[in-house]
Formats: sequence, C-alpha cells, structure tokens
Amino acid sequence: MSHSTRPSDINTTARQVALTVLRSIERGAFADVELDRQLNRATLSSVDRRLVTGLVYGTVRRQRTLDALIDQFGKKTAQQQPADLRQILRLGFYQLRYLDQIPNHAVVDTSVQLAKVHRLGKLSGVVNGMLRAYIRSAESGDPLKLPVNKTTALGVLHSYPDWIVQAWQMLLPSQDEVDALCQWFNQSPHIDLRINRLQTSVDQVEAAFNTAGIQTERLPHSPDALRFKAHIGNIRALPGYGQGWWVVQDSSAQLVDYLVDPQPGETIIDACAAPGGKTTHLAELMGDEGSVIGCDRTSSRTRKIQQNLKRLQLNSIATVICDSRNNPDFAETADRVLLDVPCSGLGTLHRHADARWRQNPGSVKNLVQLQKELLAHTATWVKPGGVLVYSTCTLHPDENESQIQHFLDSHPDWKIVPPDPNSPVVALAEPEGWVKVWPHRHNMDGFFMAKLIAP
Repeated sequence: MSHSTRPSDINTTARQVALTVLRSIERGAFADVELDRQLNRATLSSVDRRLVTGLVYGTVRRQRTLDALIDQFGKKTAQQQPADLRQILRLGFYQLRYLDQIPNHAVVDTSVQLAKVHRLGKLSGVVNGMLRAYIRSAESGDPLKLPVNKTTALGVLHSYPDWIVQAWQMLLPSQDEVDALCQWFNQSPHIDLRINRLQTSVDQVEAAFNTAGIQTERLPHSPDALRFKAHIGNIRALPGYGQGWWVVQDSSAQLVDYLVDPQPGETIIDACAAPGGKTTHLAELMGDEGSVIGCDRTSSRTRKIQQNLKRLQLNSIATVICDSRNNPDFAETADRVLLDVPCSGLGTLHRHADARWRQNPGSVKNLVQLQKELLAHTATWVKPGGVLVYSTCTLHPDENESQIQHFLDSHPDWKIVPPDPNSPVVALAEPEGWVKVWPHRHNMDGFFMAKLIAP
C-alpha cells in the first residue's frame, strides 16, 4: 500500500485522530479500546483507518525509541516537552524511522501542521527542525545513539523497559535470540482461526476462503488452525462466521486444549474461562459429549462464553459465576481442570501495544500471588488420578517455571507429565516436562503450559 500521492499525506486528518488516541492513552486509556472509540467517531476511508491504526500501535510500541530520539535531537527531553508536542514528535519520528511508504517531506509537513492546529506557536518550528535534523543524520546511517549497557541498549533499540529484556536474557541462551524475540514482538499481529471440527473441516474452510479470494496458510503445530496471510477486514463478514465454522484464536492458545486432552463423557472445568476460546475448544475435542463447566468471576464475562458457544452450536457447556480461588462446590468433581490464569501477557506484546508499559515487576509479583492461590485451590477440584493443566500467555519465569516448581514442592504427591507422544504439543515440550512456545522460534504467541497429575 503506497501513500505517496494520497491527499492525507499532506493534510492532518488521519494524524489528528491518531494524536487524539495517543493523548488518551498517555492519560491511562487502553490502546485498543480508545482506538476503536475514536475510529467509530471519525469519518475516514478504510485506507486511512488502517493508517491511523498503524500509527497508533506503532507509536505506542516504539515509545522508548522515539523518546530517545526526542532526547537526542531536542534541547529538552521527551518528558520535559509539553504533552501535545511530545506526541506530535513521537508520531513524526515513528513515520520517519519505521514507515517507508510516506515521503519524508509529507511527514514533516503534517507534523508541523499538527503543531499549528494545536496552537503550539513557535514550537512548530521546533518540530520542523528536529525532524529535518533526523532526516539529515539518517543519510549517513542510523542516527540513534545507544547506551553502552547491553540490556539498556536493547531496550532503547527495540523499545522495551529494561526489566522485560532482563527476563528474556535470563531465559534465552544468546543475545541474538533476545534480539530476535524483541524484533518479533514489534511486528503487527497475525490473525489465526480455530476451525470447529464439529461443523466443518479445515479443508472445507480453506476452500471457502480461496473461493472468496482470501489467502490462508496451515500451521505446523495446530491441526485445527488457519492463518490469514493478509489484512481481511470485517471478521463477521467472512465465509462461515454465522454458521459457527470457526473462531478467532491464536494457534498457540489452541495447543493448551490438546495438552488437556479431554475425552468424551468426562467432566472438565475451565477455571478462568472468559471469553471462552479454550472452553469451546474443549467441547469440540470431546465431540460435545460430556460436561464442560466454564467459570469466571462476573456475569459480563460468562456472557461472553455463552455468546461463543451459541454461535459454535455447542451443547455440553455450562457457565458458572464464581471466584476460582475459593469455591468448594467442585471438590474432587473434575476429570480434568484447565487453569489458564490471569498473567502479565508478555507472550502477546505484539497484540497489546501498551502492555509493555502497563506491566512492571510489582504487577508481576501481584499476579504471581493470584496464580499461586488459583493453582492451590483448583487442584482440589481434580478427582484422584485426574489432570490439571496450568497455562499462561506470558514468558516470565516467576509466572511459569517457578510457579510450577513451587506447586510441586508444596504438593509432593502431584507429578508433572510430558505431553502424549501423539499430541500436537509434543514437539514443543522441554526436558522438565512443561511446554514453552517461543514466538521467535515457533511464530506464534508466547505460551507456557504444564500438565499435572493428581495422586
């Protein structure tokens, strides 16, 4: 897609919407919620809507790098700049550094116009000067100056807080792998589907999309998955949506239920179930025969599960409103329990542009305590000899490996078991028995899962 001759390259409409969203995010709004709200209010072409989306998510993801450039090319640091000026400069530097389809002169012109629209007076000249200085410096190589410290240098280059980079440095064997993981999370996210095997087949859905001119690809570890190769527009307008042929779910999230391995006729409890992606997959894998109980804390969350099961035409699922840390009603009633816990989401940073700035070591510590309580209590729901699968969409060791080790230390009769040799998950198992999905290795969201057997 080229923007080089389009009118919005020389006006500020799309950038103004992006700026409005960025200002709200800085005041605490969630990026996806605020972007959706502003796009619904704006009158923009589909091309400009995609431009705004790319500008917002890209600028938020790359915020630390952009602030380093503001510090480098300005007389005041990014945090000393007036809020509107700071966001205009971030937008400008983002376009110059990361978008090659927008001419440099258009970036400078629209950025200066934004400054004037927001009555920044002479500061519009500051915008002009800083962006032009960057353009001149970039002619002889990358102008970004990096710190000497390797952790901080990676954090500035790829735009992460140091503590996240440090967590990955602890887990990965080389600096090159840490660098590759940082780069992977700065991509735009792909969209995967899980095919409802009770209504159709992967072959049938693939053929329907091909007929509609929509390109998909199969994924090596997820037998019920298809991935879109390009932007596809309104999901609900695609073939098979109304018939319940498929649901949007990342391929790594699909792997969790293969590890649970539910069997027809069993009682399965999904302890933190909303919005129901894994709950409905469990029912599909069981042939919709047996009982799947989807638990969550509020009626608004359990309603999301009900909406999904209705569209997918599943009958074996019941929803229960409860706090899975202290519900005694399920004691020793489940053949299998899935505990997909609330987590820091460090395996899905590409999907949630602001998550890297919202989480911190303190919030991870609080989540670890919550996970510990959930794991200890839901273990009481499992029948003797039954299965509990613990999973997260994070890569942080305190929420994953250390959490499982703590549980096993405090529950010595429980055992961790590796995936079944015929499971789609087996290729991703680590020597300790748990499964770890690394995005830069497997091209899926980051995930951790462990299968535990009750005494």
